[in-house]
Amino acid sequence: MTRSKFTPGPFPCGVMFVASNSIGTSLFVTGKTHVRHLQPLAKNAGSCSAKNTRRKSRMQAGATTLKAVASERRLCTQRSEEIMRDAVNVMPGGVSSPVRAFRSVGGNPIVFESTKGSKIVDVDGNEYIDYVLSFGPSVVGSANDEVIEAVSTQARKGLSFGAPSYLENQLAHAIIDAVPSAEMVRFVSSGTEACISAARLMRAYTGREKIIKMTGCYHGHGDSFLVSAGSGVATLGLSDSPGVLKSVASATIVVPYNNIEAIREVFRKHQGEIAGVFLEPVVGNSGFIEPLPGYLAELREITKQNGALLLFDEVMTGFRISYGGAQSHFDVTPDLTTLGKVIGGGYPVGAYAGPRHIMETVAPAGPMYQAGTLSGSPVGMAAGLKTLEILRRPGTYEYLQRITQRLVEGLLDAARSNGHEACGGSLYSMFGMFFTKGPVHNFEDAKKSDTEKFKKFHRGMLEEGVYLAPSQFEAGFTSLAHTEDDIERTIEAARRVLARIPA
Repeated sequence: MTRSKFTPGPFPCGVMFVASNSIGTSLFVTGKTHVRHLQPLAKNAGSCSAKNTRRKSRMQAGATTLKAVASERRLCTQRSEEIMRDAVNVMPGGVSSPVRAFRSVGGNPIVFESTKGSKIVDVDGNEYIDYVLSFGPSVVGSANDEVIEAVSTQARKGLSFGAPSYLENQLAHAIIDAVPSAEMVRFVSSGTEACISAARLMRAYTGREKIIKMTGCYHGHGDSFLVSAGSGVATLGLSDSPGVLKSVASATIVVPYNNIEAIREVFRKHQGEIAGVFLEPVVGNSGFIEPLPGYLAELREITKQNGALLLFDEVMTGFRISYGGAQSHFDVTPDLTTLGKVIGGGYPVGAYAGPRHIMETVAPAGPMYQAGTLSGSPVGMAAGLKTLEILRRPGTYEYLQRITQRLVEGLLDAARSNGHEACGGSLYSMFGMFFTKGPVHNFEDAKKSDTEKFKKFHRGMLEEGVYLAPSQFEAGFTSLAHTEDDIERTIEAARRVLARIPA
């Protein structure tokens, strides 16, 4: 057997060997029984490579098979740990967004250096199959070549104008053509900003103050929404956030998702007071939860009857579960829609949209003020336009549906065949799995999940080279860059991990 160069690639802290026999040439890695393709040597592998090199004495010369040993499944993250020790001194919790801190799964956060297609590489050179995809934006694959070219072309012309650009018109037209509720669009810089602005618009247009939101649905960190806000606060174990005025919080009424009787009761109790209903049509921030049959249509009818607006927060679902979003998939048209993630193609872009008679309430067409220095950033517009162009190509959503459905079926089978209770589902490029028998119809159901088991599963999958969101209460994502081989490797990794976790 001849030894190749060490490659951290998808083999965390492993040593790769090339073994030749009469059958042919094979690749092996210490502590692994599965075979993967050789990856280029990562330039930042130094901190872990010495450990890997010391392991070579454990290999027997001439061996053509290697035995998997659980203790060998160690993920070297020395450089990540060094960076995080510094980060906690200069940023709260060492991160720029709380879920990245790994508080709900334990262990140290992984610090990443690069991403391409369906893979992401950390600063120690470990490569993972990525099902987080920046929490949703990278539906065409990370660092897509066509998107990069569009961005580069625009960047050479200017990064920001603080003035109108034709790219805004183009992306607005693309959204209006795709999203049933959209006749006009206002661009902002994030999904949170879109939701804050849309809530203000709801109140301005109706002249009412109260809004209804669903337990476990997350609409960003606006004060009106930090009441039973799902993964954003559930991950931290907080019921809401200090600093939110009681008078603001009291204007938000919270009801369970998928409970239409609770909605009817609120409207009976607060007749003439409700400005609108705010929800994720498919929940992604309590894990992946689909609406019950007829639920969205009944919400539409109740809001119409009571002169209230219905808003679908499609920051996560927009252009992911169909080109026209959840409203197109379920054939239910809300009054307002918020968007983000995919429409920026990896750049910080958000938007809120609706019919002309409502949107013209927004300044300067109307009296409701909202503004932003980097709103409509030309680079973000260029990235979004190219992303939507790619998504319009034939077969796109059929492919996403096929690979994601296969992934979830495989994960559930891997769990159940190893004695674990599990349930889950998917829609096109969005999916989730809970460690509970289920069914899961709302956040209360989701909270019955075995979060301790998820911690072990998450860590085990990292060690197998698979990156999942670091919370039981987050949806997962696939992309056009994910291959069938990625999916099968992930399922086999899950089988190995779940076999090691006690049922």
